[in-house]
Amino acid sequence: MEGLFREEIETRQVDKFFACEMGRQIHRYIKAMHGSLAMLEKFEARMRTLNVPQREEAMARYIDLNRKVVKDLSWRMLVARAIANYCDTFHYFVRMIGDEETMTFYVERMKAKYLKFHDVFEQDGKYGIKDHEGHVLVPAHYEFLRTPYVYVDDMMTMPVIAQKDGKMGLVLPDGHDTVVAPFEYDDIALRDEEPWFECTKGKLTELR
Repeated sequence: MEGLFREEIETRQVDKFFACEMGRQIHRYIKAMHGSLAMLEKFEARMRTLNVPQREEAMARYIDLNRKVVKDLSWRMLVARAIANYCDTFHYFVRMIGDEETMTFYVERMKAKYLKFHDVFEQDGKYGIKDHEGHVLVPAHYEFLRTPYVYVDDMMTMPVIAQKDGKMGLVLPDGHDTVVAPFEYDDIALRDEEPWFECTKGKLTELR
């Protein structure tokens, strides 16, 4: 890497400290959404078991479903906090954050790590979902798809509401087309709390 800053050891350490800052951001989001203490502790315990790249991936998946985490987020502030944890002296900290190329480098680096949003795609009149790299998470087998953008206070993978042959069901965006609720419902509605889904078949309603 070119320039006064941005050498390998530095970037590795800034990555680590930024992951801590993003974890705190998610922590604050969970508290703001009145998440349970038990789930907050579970989230933090899960994070402690992961190395930095794994934490980045896990938090990126979380942000994809809970995009309000980064709404109005000051990326430069989080980068500055990460750099502050890395620097040994205030003088060096001031030099780093005062170097616009370095700040831009880290802001763009962190956005690339944490903003990995999926996309719905169409193929032969049916719909599927791809991740940010174009890998298929849900194949294009469905007449309708709805990805739930909901607050969850765990690192869970939320199912996708899908329609097939005129009936509604739930599939996981896991790349394996895993069905978690059979395609036998007339309607599936998203709830504001667990269980997340209200499934209707005729006059019968069940929660899943």
